[in-house]
Order: sequence, then structure tokens, then C-alpha cells
Amino acid sequence: MKPTKEKHKQYTNSFKLTAVRLASHPDIQVQDVATALGIHPFMLSRWKKEHREGRFGEQAHANTNTNTKSMEEEVLEQTQVRELEKTIKRLELENALLKKSMQPSSEQN
Repeated sequence: MKPTKEKHKQYTNSFKLTAVRLASHPDIQVQDVATALGIHPFMLSRWKKEHREGRFGEQAHANTNTNTKSMEEEVLEQTQVRELEKTIKRLELENALLKKSMQPSSEQN
């Protein structure tokens, strides 16, 4: 058998720049951006570093508006999912505590 060569997905500079801009928003977590875009958070961190170093070039800046809206929607959706998951966990804990407090004291042990 031939060893298979792993294929690495190539992302355009425009995609990278849009991801970096989304991850730089103060109300959005890097993890949410990475999950919404299907990339690893470390990759996004590397892109942020490359952006600070000016490696994306001017061509990427001109093409970023085309995919930005759909990417923003996905990131916002991921942020909402994260917030809902936190709410569910909190409510489950509250529910468990209420159930426990309603048991007669002899059953609590």
C-alpha cells in the first residue's frame, strides 16, 4: 500500500483576513469564530499573528466584503449556541438543586 499524503486545505488571504476581523470583535470569542468556520483555534491565532505582521497584503483587503456577511452570521449563530448551552447547564443545576431541596430531610442522606 502506498502511504497517503494528507491534503491541507488552502485558505485565501481574503478568508483569513475576514476570520481575523471576526475574531477581533470584542463580543465574539475566538473559539466561536473557529468553530463556525470549521478551523482550529490555533490556526486562527496564527492568522492573527500573520495579520499583525502584515503578511496578508493589500489584495486580501479588497476582497473581504464578499464572504463577510455569511461568515458573520455563522459566528453569531455559534455565539448564540454557546450562550444557550451555558443557560441550559445553569438551569439543569438549578433544577437539580430544587428537586433535592423538595425531598424530605430523611431522604436527603
